[in-house]
Amino acid sequence: MGEVTAQFIRTATLRLNPNDDVVIATRELSAGTVLADEAVTTCERIPAGHKVATRAVAAGAPVRRYNQIIGFATRPIAPGAHVHVHNIEVKAFDRDYAFGADVRPVEPAPTPATFLGIRRPDGRVATRNYIGVISTVNCSATVSQAVARHFSRPGALDAYPNVDGVVALTHSSGCGMGSTGEGIDVLRRTIAGYATHANFAGVLLIGLGCEANQMSALLLAQGLEEGASLATMNIQDIGGTRKCIDWGIARVGEMLPAADRVRREPCPASHITIGLQCGGSDGYSGITANPALGAAVDLLVAHGGTAILSETPEIYGAEHLLTRRAVSREVGEKIVARIRWWEDYCERNKGEMNNNPSPGNKAGGLTTILEKSLGAVAKGGTTNLVDVYEYAQPVTRKGFVYMDTPGYDPVSATGQVAGGANLICFTTGRGSAYGCIPSPSMKLATNTPLYLKQTDDMDINCGEILDGGATVQQLGERIFARVLAIASGEKSRSEEWGYGHLEFAPWIIGATM
Repeated sequence: MGEVTAQFIRTATLRLNPNDDVVIATRELSAGTVLADEAVTTCERIPAGHKVATRAVAAGAPVRRYNQIIGFATRPIAPGAHVHVHNIEVKAFDRDYAFGADVRPVEPAPTPATFLGIRRPDGRVATRNYIGVISTVNCSATVSQAVARHFSRPGALDAYPNVDGVVALTHSSGCGMGSTGEGIDVLRRTIAGYATHANFAGVLLIGLGCEANQMSALLLAQGLEEGASLATMNIQDIGGTRKCIDWGIARVGEMLPAADRVRREPCPASHITIGLQCGGSDGYSGITANPALGAAVDLLVAHGGTAILSETPEIYGAEHLLTRRAVSREVGEKIVARIRWWEDYCERNKGEMNNNPSPGNKAGGLTTILEKSLGAVAKGGTTNLVDVYEYAQPVTRKGFVYMDTPGYDPVSATGQVAGGANLICFTTGRGSAYGCIPSPSMKLATNTPLYLKQTDDMDINCGEILDGGATVQQLGERIFARVLAIASGEKSRSEEWGYGHLEFAPWIIGATM
């Protein structure tokens, strides 16, 4: 894949690779605009972030961006024409997986970076210090919220200044499903990942009592044991809503003194695990914010840390770029296996992979899932792919890894956090408002107009790359520095607004009965 190099971008269009059939408009171009660098004149209006053809493409021929296929022409495309959904489509084509062809040694950073983290007794390091109240089923959501709400009253946590908050994480599942099988396995794995997350000093699990996701089965299946930092209760066992709320408040109150007995101390950056997300993507995502985040990922990996790329529907058509970086054929085959699972999943649900991009993605200049995926994988940097995980599985390898998740951001990030991500980096071109308690989420804008419009929500403006004020590498270094600061306790924009407690969204697989 062609990379955006260190040159500043100042022209009306951007060519990503000499072999590309298109260039990207860096501003709106009116019909008749002469693109001197390409010896082409636009034959129609080209919106900012959209593609303009620089050579003739025959009907049925592939169209390339990043020197990769992003679709096939549905009719002849003339030089200077707008290339978008009206004249390009997705068709099956062969990809060369070339397992491990691009694997190379990773040079460790000469001076290890550090951040101010919270060391847990088991050696893990947290970036936040919450107490969680998690419902095992939607039927216990109201009680869970009521318990947490008690501690959001003014002054309720004044005696515990080192506790970031008591938060309820509720969801819409847990019953109306099989008590065995893939669906409930995923739900239980997700809940267990949160219940044992380093960013929670203590967790209270609340069930109803008669649901498919039985508390006892959850604990047994996930090897969870009740103790000082993990408590459970069922509404039916305790004796109803009022008694359950009171019991829950008392139990959380017992956890607070121990949760407050923490202090931040210098810890190696190797304890940081970032979940990589992109949402509300646009035509600039694969040019600015995604490759800049990829540069930050390369820095994190060099310092011994971990980055999790996900959203399998959004690597579709670009998976061959990841298999080339797989440290073994076995790891590469895991990626291919998940792609095949998704193809089958779409077929049995009468969908198609190209249902993604969203209308907003298309308005921002993205045309096909192939094009979106090629930009999305840039978030993963350039280092070796060391392992592949299924949704919400614990991530145990250091370095760049992959986790199979849907493309829908709340569901995807929930799986990453369940797997151990203690920070989320989220790129966006159209705008996004999102948080992910217990892990802080930082936002990277792909373009300056978005950053200025949604300054309250954006942590870093990667549009400086497009404006000519910074390089991809410089933004990567800035992102990495901001990661260390937020991991040390500085609040991200989404945390300042209180985002995160409503975005817990475990992946629901299969029929709801």
